[in-house]
Amino acid sequence: MGGQLKQKILVVTTHERLRDQVGNALRAGMISGDLVPGEIYSAPQLAAEFGISATPVREAMLDLAREGLVEPVRNKGFRITEVSERDLDQYAQLRELIEIPTIGAITRTATREQLEALRPIANEIVACARKHDLIGYLEADRRFHLSLLGLSGNDRLVQVVGDLRNRSRLYGLTGLAERGLLVDSAEEHHELLDIMISGDAKAAEECLARHLGHVRSQWAQARDEPVAPRRKRRLGVAPLNARKPAAS
Repeated sequence: MGGQLKQKILVVTTHERLRDQVGNALRAGMISGDLVPGEIYSAPQLAAEFGISATPVREAMLDLAREGLVEPVRNKGFRITEVSERDLDQYAQLRELIEIPTIGAITRTATREQLEALRPIANEIVACARKHDLIGYLEADRRFHLSLLGLSGNDRLVQVVGDLRNRSRLYGLTGLAERGLLVDSAEEHHELLDIMISGDAKAAEECLARHLGHVRSQWAQARDEPVAPRRKRRLGVAPLNARKPAAS
């Protein structure tokens, strides 16, 4: 009986990991432009691209729908959500209202050890920016900011900011990454840590406000870029024992 239960748990775990991998691959496709905002994609269509059954694809798309990245279209599939400039302005404003004062408060209470523990992630962000690895960049950037906000001890706050980041995901930053325009923004994470370690809460708030402003301007620049014709690439899911594709 114990062996049967263990086998069932293994099957469930494998299924969940495949579902997560599909979700991450779809996010990557949105960022790269292989999945186009406004277009409708069916689960069977995407499953054929991945070379897997439609079930984990459908479940992954439902997860993305809860994040606001896609929307169900009855009897057709899922449409990739288009994000307007007004949406982006509102998401950015909410992030500023929440994150800036929180960073000031964390600067007053966090220990040097807690802040230095985030240094490897800041290094990873810079390394990904220099390699033009946009998916890795966004995944590391997400871990850095949410881990930093986690030092506030407010799990709900972290959850809200994570949702705002999901909903403001941009399709078009690939060109900026390839031209190395994300490196300066990446290095600002080290600057923020240095200021916070010094204990200057006001300067930390000003640094984060400047950083978030740069992020918003990058969004606008990406949207203004001409869309070059893209060679269709086959989407794929890595083997289950491989490193999970990055998410933002």
